[in-house]
Amino acid sequence: MSASDFSQLAPGVTISCRDEHWLVSNVTRTTDGFRIRARGVSDYVRDTTATFFTALDGIEVFDPANVTVTPDESSHFRHTRLWLESTLRRTPVPLYQKQLEVATDMLADPLDYQLSAVKSALSDERIRPRVLLADAVGLGKTLEIGMILAELIRRGRGERILVVTPKHVMEQFQQELWTRFAIPLVRLDSQGIQKVRQKLPASKNPFTYFPRVIVSMDTLKAPKYRAQLEKVRWDAVVIDEIHNATNAGSQNNELARTLAPTTESLILASATPHNGREDSFKEILRLLDPLSVLPDGSIDMEAAKKLIIRRHRNSPEVASVVGEKWAKRGEPRNILVDASPEENAVARAIAEDWVNTPATTANDRLFPWTLVKAFLSSPAALEESITARQKLEKPKEQDKLDRLKELNSKVTEENSNKFAALIDYLMDIGVKKGSERRVVIFSERVATLQWLQENIAKHLKLPKGAVKVMHGGLSDSDQLALIDEFKRTDTPLRVLITGDVASEGVNLHAQCHHLVHYDIPWSLIRIQQRNGRIDRYGQEHEPEITSLLLDPKDAEVADSIGELRVLTRLIDREYSANQLLGDAAPLMGKHNPKAEEDEIRAVLMHDRDFDEVVASPEEVLTGAHAKPALVDIPAETPTSGLGDDIWQLLVAAAVEDTGGAVETESLPSEPTQRSAHHSLYRAEKDYLDDALVEAFHDEADKSLNAGGVAYESHDNDIVELTPPRDLRRRFDYLPQDYVSYRKVTERLMLATSQRRGNQHLKAAREGDSEKSWPRAHYLGPLHPVSEWAADRALINMPQSEIPAALGAVDKPTLLLMGTLTNSRGQVLSRTFLTATEGPFGFDVPAGLQAVDVEFHEDVYAWLGRIGLTANAINPGKFAVPDDADQLIAAAVEAAHTNLSMVKNTNLEQAQSRIAGWQHRANTWQQANSGQQTVKIKDTKRLIHQDEELLKSMAPERSLVRPLALILPDTTATAHTYSNEAEAR
Repeated sequence: MSASDFSQLAPGVTISCRDEHWLVSNVTRTTDGFRIRARGVSDYVRDTTATFFTALDGIEVFDPANVTVTPDESSHFRHTRLWLESTLRRTPVPLYQKQLEVATDMLADPLDYQLSAVKSALSDERIRPRVLLADAVGLGKTLEIGMILAELIRRGRGERILVVTPKHVMEQFQQELWTRFAIPLVRLDSQGIQKVRQKLPASKNPFTYFPRVIVSMDTLKAPKYRAQLEKVRWDAVVIDEIHNATNAGSQNNELARTLAPTTESLILASATPHNGREDSFKEILRLLDPLSVLPDGSIDMEAAKKLIIRRHRNSPEVASVVGEKWAKRGEPRNILVDASPEENAVARAIAEDWVNTPATTANDRLFPWTLVKAFLSSPAALEESITARQKLEKPKEQDKLDRLKELNSKVTEENSNKFAALIDYLMDIGVKKGSERRVVIFSERVATLQWLQENIAKHLKLPKGAVKVMHGGLSDSDQLALIDEFKRTDTPLRVLITGDVASEGVNLHAQCHHLVHYDIPWSLIRIQQRNGRIDRYGQEHEPEITSLLLDPKDAEVADSIGELRVLTRLIDREYSANQLLGDAAPLMGKHNPKAEEDEIRAVLMHDRDFDEVVASPEEVLTGAHAKPALVDIPAETPTSGLGDDIWQLLVAAAVEDTGGAVETESLPSEPTQRSAHHSLYRAEKDYLDDALVEAFHDEADKSLNAGGVAYESHDNDIVELTPPRDLRRRFDYLPQDYVSYRKVTERLMLATSQRRGNQHLKAAREGDSEKSWPRAHYLGPLHPVSEWAADRALINMPQSEIPAALGAVDKPTLLLMGTLTNSRGQVLSRTFLTATEGPFGFDVPAGLQAVDVEFHEDVYAWLGRIGLTANAINPGKFAVPDDADQLIAAAVEAAHTNLSMVKNTNLEQAQSRIAGWQHRANTWQQANSGQQTVKIKDTKRLIHQDEELLKSMAPERSLVRPLALILPDTTATAHTYSNEAEAR
């Protein structure tokens, strides 16, 4: 067949292939035809997904305009409303629709600043949704990601999704996307991938098996997966904590560079995207847009600004809305602890024998500070460091090490004043047997974690399981279980002692607002990351941050070790930066914990001055600590010498109100328009009810054996059903931990209101169960159960029929939908219009339209106005006019004529987009003075790929589809409704 035979191919149409019927979800042009992705709708292939090629398969397209009209005799025109609703849901909304479609109907209660980020990511100013979400710690980046993905799914751009996260946040991320957005991700580790391989032929790629997956970066970075990942296409890829994947040559970076070209939408997330190395930050920009970094290594700052979304706790658009949802953090509590005689003896030995003794090598000069750090952590940590050093067998050090080891052995939990201060503090805040009070204690050393666990439980007489330790040496599952346990109220865990493995991406604020730094990191970034575990959106109690600082008796010793001289000020500067800037990283400008630690060590060693190394927030605001602002650089001029430019690009959000450097991606400060409730139904439950009535012939409440699903609807916004086999098959693509724990293959419970959904989500995290999966899952607009029920219902209606209903119209009125798609099968425009017989009838001379056409911006409002609501009265049998076929034929022809104008408008927009991109591409090419490095070659390949993508996004085909015929109802009256809900 020629390509012209497939002019009607578009998402939402039905095809016949291999003797079965399929619903098309995606159409992409190939060199010799089209590639079609479809879901089976006939009995034998129902719920099966398949890919067909028109060059290989015999495919028949059911022309959606070639239909007959069948009167709807169902109660309240249920059949018509269900048909219309399901058809509209199956048709993606336009790629660049400005209004959000489903984001605010989820279990998220989003704030305006979060919605503005979503709209920015989906903006038509972007060739495709590729963005760095760099919001500061605690602002809800996961919620923003969930809303972006939900909108992409509704736009037909989210069928295949890959999420890559650090292993310790996988379950948290998976839970958030499923419980709040009904976006199911199957969690895969190396064993899970192997299991998938065993199910497939050797030649089959395991990453094509599940459409939506979440995998840890540690698993996926293995070189053995590289070739397979290069061959898989994704609609959207999310990489969380992207700063861990920016060092060129690392496996993490190779993974990110492998994935970026395989997806249209790329969402990168990090509160600390700049690690201090210019090349690392450029890696992030190249992943998003290869043109953003020119061949000479300079950054196109205008392009970079558009790629980055960054706000913080005190950004105006954030501070004005978080309110009681995020309690403000109080000033840090620095507890100064007078060292005990035993602790003083150790401190004096370290100062005299190590810190104040000239070193002969660089390594010997650093080792004393390893001892200082270990001493300030715990006797167990110092013992570990001494033992490790002794193994090096340096004769000149052995006597000093032996002496230090002996002194340190005399420091125990009984005479350590620092440990005693911790116990006193824990008792003061109410940590005791029978108390609900929770606290998280951070330390850098595993030896300290274990020492604290053993002694805290003993001194506070806490029951078994009340004190637990988490560190990077634990398995993925053990880490995830600990995090989940700490969030729930029904567990005995009260004191979580953790290393910095929990300082990134882990939410610990659900039941906790007390945090203790038992030892203090020599890094502002690390302090900020730790504090962000409890100081984040959703924290309803004032976060209390406490640090324990040991004060040796001898002033000279205290000055040598420097905890009070330096680290107290570091804690205070982090707090001030949090209040004024919302981010501590700009104070040092290193954007890397290791680099910051090196600088602080220099201060401790008296090689640098503290104020020289750590700026005050006021200096950052006034620019006194910065190099000349980017505002002096012409917008079109790429910049080099980028260390300070990158720094200012990221700090811009903090200084925008003070006339600072530049603004990152401009986001609206006024309230963001919420997504309208685009549906013929007041609630998702009403849609599910109608679909089940239609699918099971009004017998959904009967048992499976009797042909139903044992459907029950309770008064408390809860429904239940027993999943039949075809629905259970769909559960293979849900989070399997949820499926097994809640036994949903046996009985499924759904919450039908946001209020009830939030109650069940809260209950799961506060004592309802052993795991955080809610007993009743929220029935949102993307829920797979609604999709399944609608599919079952529509099977009962022949594909070549449309319904006729009665409404408040003057004469027979045909409702049509016109869609415009590009060669990738993506919907660029979706238009609704009605057609009625024109004044000259259907037999008109050439050049005249036989019908009058009216466009409707809001089809749901129009359907409400004509009375097609749940309250519509169906009188029973009525006849379809004899000239209905003529009306349909004339209406389709007129609609195509009108859609040509829509196509021209979209074509102009596409050409403008291509021209803008081409100008940037030419600038990049001109800047390339014949360089042929590997990076330049890779970038050229990516630029060519983007060029082909742009060409494919131009409008190509239009499709007109009759939806329903509305006949005059003498008993109906047209109404003007005050809102959409009333119309429904």
